[in-house]
Amino acid sequence: MTKLEIAETMIAHYNAQDADAYVALMTDDASEAGYRGAVVRDGKEGVRAGLQAMFAEFPQNRAEILSGYALGDFAVLHEKVARSPDAEPFEVMTIYSFEGDKVSRVEFVR
Repeated sequence: MTKLEIAETMIAHYNAQDADAYVALMTDDASEAGYRGAVVRDGKEGVRAGLQAMFAEFPQNRAEILSGYALGDFAVLHEKVARSPDAEPFEVMTIYSFEGDKVSRVEFVR
């Protein structure tokens, strides 16, 4: 699987609200953070717990991939996210950094 395909698979797991499958594609010390900013979910278990809490709060949350690119050890997805069918969607650029075939960091640009 290419790095872009791994990032796209993570979004499929995200949309299925399957935190376990999502973090299975990450390193043990992976994190999610704002772009060049503070970590919001630290470590595989922190990411899992954060996603599970978000899925409980927003059970209809979905991300649509608008475009994607890969270069070296990075994949970038342009996504449109809606927390519910009635919520105003927002766009985000998500940068996936890789160590080998696992994601070590996900950064969100909003």
